[in-house]
Amino acid sequence: MTTSPRQRAEEWLTSFESALRARDVDAAAALFAPDSFWRDLVAFTWNITTVEGRAGVADLLSATLDQAGPQGFELTDEPTEADGVVDAWIRFETTTGRGTGHLRLKPEGAWTLLTTLRELKGFEESQGTRRPQGVEHALSKGRLSWKERRAAEAASLGREQQPYVVVIGGGQGGIALGARLRQLGVPALVVDKHERPGDQWRKRYKSLCLHDPVWYDHLPYLPFPANWPVFSPKDKIGDWLEMYTRVMEVPYWTRSTVRSAAFDPSAGAWRVTVERDGDTVELNPVHVVFATGMSGKPNKPVFPGQDIFRGEQQHSSEHPGPEAYRGKRVVVVGSNNSAFDICGSLWENDADVTMVQRSSTHIVKSATLMDVGLGDLYSERAVAAGVTTDRADMIFASIPYRIMHEFQIPLYAEMASRDADFYARLEKAGFRHDWGSDGSGLFMKYLRRGSGYYIDVGAADLVADGRVKLAQGQVDHLTEDAVVLDDGTTLPADLVVYATGYGSMNGWVADIVDQETADKVGKVWGLGSDTPKDPGPWEGEQRNMWKPTRQENLWFHGGNLHQSRHYSLYLALQLKARYEGLPTPVYRLAETHHRG
Repeated sequence: MTTSPRQRAEEWLTSFESALRARDVDAAAALFAPDSFWRDLVAFTWNITTVEGRAGVADLLSATLDQAGPQGFELTDEPTEADGVVDAWIRFETTTGRGTGHLRLKPEGAWTLLTTLRELKGFEESQGTRRPQGVEHALSKGRLSWKERRAAEAASLGREQQPYVVVIGGGQGGIALGARLRQLGVPALVVDKHERPGDQWRKRYKSLCLHDPVWYDHLPYLPFPANWPVFSPKDKIGDWLEMYTRVMEVPYWTRSTVRSAAFDPSAGAWRVTVERDGDTVELNPVHVVFATGMSGKPNKPVFPGQDIFRGEQQHSSEHPGPEAYRGKRVVVVGSNNSAFDICGSLWENDADVTMVQRSSTHIVKSATLMDVGLGDLYSERAVAAGVTTDRADMIFASIPYRIMHEFQIPLYAEMASRDADFYARLEKAGFRHDWGSDGSGLFMKYLRRGSGYYIDVGAADLVADGRVKLAQGQVDHLTEDAVVLDDGTTLPADLVVYATGYGSMNGWVADIVDQETADKVGKVWGLGSDTPKDPGPWEGEQRNMWKPTRQENLWFHGGNLHQSRHYSLYLALQLKARYEGLPTPVYRLAETHHRG
């Protein structure tokens, strides 16, 4: 007899919960397809991890079932079915929290399962029906106003009151995490070297603009207004971050540089030395989070002749804008997002620009990416279809990284067909273009290596038409007035911009803590896909991001605005649980395979 998608999903959930209640790990694992994936975001594992196949499911449950105590699995929406696969949204409880998730069912069993912790029992956020009163409707002598309480808190934090968490880096990632911790009642402090929140954006090159659309970029709790532009200019997003920091009451120190940090195993806490406005302050948090950004540690190449070059040299992160270089000869080393943006703005200001392409680059036109790649999840079309930002985030999270490329390849094949003439023009100009090692395009390149792509907002046409000149090869050396490539090509230059990307975030650990700790933690970012710049072995998740690392009480947070928003919840819940003394046994702490 044919059963409905709802019947199939409910029967599976009932069988799964029965097996869990009976602590019958083998029976629970048998409910999964032979080729299956269970992705858990903190709910069962106090980790961010994915297991594969029935053996992986059995291993996860054997290690976590007694502690997690899962129960109450039920549907939250009407399941759907397409191509024999049932999609179902679920909720459940564990001993310590409440969670939501997603299930994909094939005839042979569960194909994918996502479980996520959304709140801790007894420590729910003060929002909705639990929102704070905001005022005491009782008079008392000496009663402080909200402003006075905030001022007293700011004056004592880091002195009379030590933060439980110090977040190093006050860009979008640090601010989002700071807001989450504030709402959860975790004493935290975000520390940043700039004068104002948002300066991380304001101080970048003039033409910088978010390449991701507004629906993809909302911050926790406070989405952009309905009239916000699709693509945010850097100064506008900087102002938003500053406003958000104030409105969300994020404890935030500006003009504060972390000089050193050391972990004391006997005390289970850190000593963090901060230089703030000329004073030296020592903080003693239990946890330290590096939110210094994937694009925070510049890769500054070293070439012979840099010391004799008479012009200017800048990393792309230091480029002030194009105005001073009108009529100048500029060589931009690199061919990814920053390189194209800088070349485009220099060309607009009448500089003589040459791009040096060192390796193949993936390019996708912005409008096509918005429509084909993101339109079903992050767009007005998606909003009209009832796909909220949170639902879109969960859909993305429900696809295990092992098979995500299979979902991406057809999308990029459609993009290639739609913009075939554009790619033919690039190829004719000699530009080396690729679609990723397996045709999966931009998003997988981002997840695997965080580089190697450009979302085209016009500058690719300049290269295709020859208005920005193209040279290819590796830089061999500089002379007094030129860049010389390895084939002998000489490129006269008054300015050299090194759009050479950024290094692993554990480079900041080496600078602030020590090299031994950086090596202990290992490389940050990448999946272990064994594709270019993402060496194996397979990790199954982003290395070291948003989860426990090999260094006790040291965490990493960041990524794009979407990831900062979504994963800040799971990192904040892990920190809150530890702050409240809840048991947090970590399942399958990741190994360290790469130091750099």
